[in-house]
Amino acid sequence: MNTEELFAALRTEDTAKIKEILSANPTLINDRDTRGSTLLLLATYYGNIEVTNTILEFNPDVNAKDASGNTALMGVCFKGYTEIANLLIKHNADVNLANGNGGTALIFAATFGRTAMVELLLKNNADKTLKDANGHMAIDHARMQKNQEIVALLS
Repeated sequence: MNTEELFAALRTEDTAKIKEILSANPTLINDRDTRGSTLLLLATYYGNIEVTNTILEFNPDVNAKDASGNTALMGVCFKGYTEIANLLIKHNADVNLANGNGGTALIFAATFGRTAMVELLLKNNADKTLKDANGHMAIDHARMQKNQEIVALLS
């Protein structure tokens, strides 16, 4: 069984097949698709908690970055998948990693108005002083979006 079969099982949300393939060959857990995404990155991006849990059973690199430098946690922060973000944090996702543009999970959550996500990240020691490549902190992005609730959380 190979990487192509594993990603096909991911696309069809076939958790039994994912378990079968990874049990037979656990070294595939951090393999990447043609766009540079790992299984975990894609499962979380699609918002599938069951598939995410299955993949996490095999101890993937929760801080792996895609071709743009984004982690699974960053992806779920802009999508608003708080339950999956909490799961990733419990599996030691680094809340303060930055992508190539200096974007962090907190900056994404603030930019996209994800109040519950901002609260979760702050509770888990997200650094609100980190700046993106343009010199903006999460609070600056919240202000640009005129989101007073998030501005208050970040103040």
